[in-house]
Amino acid sequence: MRHFEFAVDHGHAKAVNETLGDVRRLRVSSIVVGLLFTAGAVWLYLQHSPWAYILAAVLAVAAVMSLWVSVWAPRKVGSIEDLYRRGPLVPAMVSETRPRGATVLALVDIAKPETTVPHYALVVRNVRALPGHTLTKGERVPSVAVLSDRNTSSTAETWQLVSPMPIAWGTRDRGVLRRAVDAIDPVEWQLLRRNLDVSEKVRGAENDRMLIDPHDLPAELLERGDDA
Repeated sequence: MRHFEFAVDHGHAKAVNETLGDVRRLRVSSIVVGLLFTAGAVWLYLQHSPWAYILAAVLAVAAVMSLWVSVWAPRKVGSIEDLYRRGPLVPAMVSETRPRGATVLALVDIAKPETTVPHYALVVRNVRALPGHTLTKGERVPSVAVLSDRNTSSTAETWQLVSPMPIAWGTRDRGVLRRAVDAIDPVEWQLLRRNLDVSEKVRGAENDRMLIDPHDLPAELLERGDDA
């Protein structure tokens, strides 16, 4: 698994990193929902009737669960440094452009560490901005893959949740971006470029990803699996 080290610019990441933004929005919405459930539970309790006590208890449990999510989500994701340090460096390219953003297509081996055979997949992510990059089709966007499972007890050979997170969301330094591009094998960039036109098809697939047939992989990528 290939990793890429660089100094994360916290102010920049806080402003533009959409992964952190998603976590913040989840946390805020969980707190708001939790407070609404709490208010509803209190109001029902004050009605002093058997059915109201039952509904109040249900809402109280829902409130606790919502507030727990607000605490659990940031801890589950970890710090921005953790995300960039843990995630493997992967190639990604702008594959589609829109008036307010773009779609990024990434090539990711979604196999878990204990799996000896690679499972390369094309993965898409819609983004609003890519500082340091031009939003033109084919623009190379070095990223890290954020990998996780919905169910921590999952025994599947591949990760259930995969999302590319651009290096550009963690630094303003264009030298770092160039170094990240160079750290990725040209074979991977070539394979990704050949598949840019299937971006829309990948967006329509389950979990926004599509496995690549091993017969369509360059020998170099298959050899890496043999060496694992």
